[in-house]
Amino acid sequence: MIIAENKKTFELVPSGNHIARCYSMIDLGTSYNEMYKLDQHKVRISWELPNEKVIFQQERGEQPFSISKDFTISMNEKANLRKMLESWRGKGFNEVEAERFDITKLLGIPCMLNVIHKTSAKGNQYADIASISPIPKGTLAPDQINSTFEFSLTEWSEDKFNKLPEWIQTQIKASHEYKSIFNPTNREVGNETDNSNDDLPF
Repeated sequence: MIIAENKKTFELVPSGNHIARCYSMIDLGTSYNEMYKLDQHKVRISWELPNEKVIFQQERGEQPFSISKDFTISMNEKANLRKMLESWRGKGFNEVEAERFDITKLLGIPCMLNVIHKTSAKGNQYADIASISPIPKGTLAPDQINSTFEFSLTEWSEDKFNKLPEWIQTQIKASHEYKSIFNPTNREVGNETDNSNDDLPF
């Protein structure tokens, strides 16, 4: 008897340049990073690719591919989040703008994503965002298809939390913020964290 591992197969987001629109932002909370030996507050940002569709479930018909990336919430000049935002808007932030920037302004905003395929250490292929840039002048972005979704640990919503995939719920439950909300007597205090084109609203 040969017992084969039951692996889930899924279709990768196509590689190349795509018009995309930010539709989801999930606060993952603050957790200790063993590699860097410090606490990091993470956010998961997702984009839909309205011109790239596939049937994931027959009953729902064609739906756009989506792709996500986790960022440490930091507007330090060397932070990946700041670099991504500056690339997206096509210009840098001054320090006052960086300190006051609200990342939820990204929701609903279109951009160009350059998607590449990579291979993990375990030999699995996955799609990754190589770069983000503004949409070229004169290019129209299709209307958003997915509903806008925002989850914040500072404004707890049980309904929104229950809509998240189980593996993301597990990640959030490991955060200091979640433990503080549901077990305030055992609150964990983390270490210090790093807290457009003209028509773009950021």
